[in-house]
Amino acid sequence: MLQRILKIDKELDGSIFLFGARQTGKTTALRQQFQNEIFIDLLDSSMKLRFQRQPSLLYEMLSDKPEGTLVIIDEIPEVPELLNEVHRLIAEKQIIFILSGSSARKLKRKGHNTLGGRAIPVYFHPLVSQEIPDFDLDRAVSYGMIPSHYLATNPMRRLSAYIDVYLKEEIKEESLVRNLGTFQRFLEVAAISDGEIINLQNIAQECGVSATTVASYFDILEDTLTGYRLPAYTKTVHRRLVQAPRFYYFDVGVANHLLHRKKLVRGTTDYGHAFEHLVVQEMMAYMHYTHQEEKLSYWRTYNGAEVDIIVGDARVAIEIKSAEEVKPRHLKGLRTFGEEHPESRCLMVSLDKINRRIGAVECIYVLDFFKMLWNEGI
Repeated sequence: MLQRILKIDKELDGSIFLFGARQTGKTTALRQQFQNEIFIDLLDSSMKLRFQRQPSLLYEMLSDKPEGTLVIIDEIPEVPELLNEVHRLIAEKQIIFILSGSSARKLKRKGHNTLGGRAIPVYFHPLVSQEIPDFDLDRAVSYGMIPSHYLATNPMRRLSAYIDVYLKEEIKEESLVRNLGTFQRFLEVAAISDGEIINLQNIAQECGVSATTVASYFDILEDTLTGYRLPAYTKTVHRRLVQAPRFYYFDVGVANHLLHRKKLVRGTTDYGHAFEHLVVQEMMAYMHYTHQEEKLSYWRTYNGAEVDIIVGDARVAIEIKSAEEVKPRHLKGLRTFGEEHPESRCLMVSLDKINRRIGAVECIYVLDFFKMLWNEGI
């Protein structure tokens, strides 16, 4: 069994919401890390039905438990009415809760009790490199890091099923969009934009809807933890900068499936895009798991110079290339950024196995970068 980096018990300074996309391994980690606690599984249809009929049953069940008792409710968005009882149990009985779910949207959109800050959000990601013995980079680039996909004998089949389940359970059953066919088209167009700057007008034209509708669709992807927007770094010195965000699906395998990209081959454009996505994905998990207060962004000038990841206020700049031999031309974006931000640490992460410094740029083999990230930080 894989050991996850996120030790959930270390997050328990009171109650928490444990959010993560479907099949990232939340339930497995909870059962593995909390084997003797009260566990309420709302994916159990009979349990879900009983609590839907009588939410106060939760209070009756737990009101005699001692202060500090830990209770895990898996998939709390399935019965959001329970949050009133959770609130009461926290306030009156000092019960501690772990409330897991794949989406905060179900809680927000109907005005359900979100506990007024009594439970802090913690985010669970797909696998990261350091959680996998004998990590296979090319497999991760092709099929992503959702545990059941990375480990599967037939990952493409699982990816197809995953998209279908997502559409059915997160979109159709919740009536989040009026036209599921249009939203399916949007998912595919958004995949084409994966890792690229979002152009709402162009995407709207491709989907046959308004730019406002496209913006709301991106909100749905973020609220259901299926994707995220990486903002532009906008602190200017001399050059005029692009302001629009980039978009990434939460897992590179999902983007690959929507783009009909099969097993990817090094040296191709598709591999390069997926490789960049994987590194960004790993960085996002690192920032959440290690509680970094700095934010990630990207940098691009109107003249086309760009850097894939900026950490904080230009403390670190990271360019990602799938090249197996880094050459001076690959460093153009970092050098341009370094001219404006000379105090920034500039890193080139690539498939080049020879680590070295070229001028002010540190060139690091991707697997060495991952190890450095989790062992030392950046």
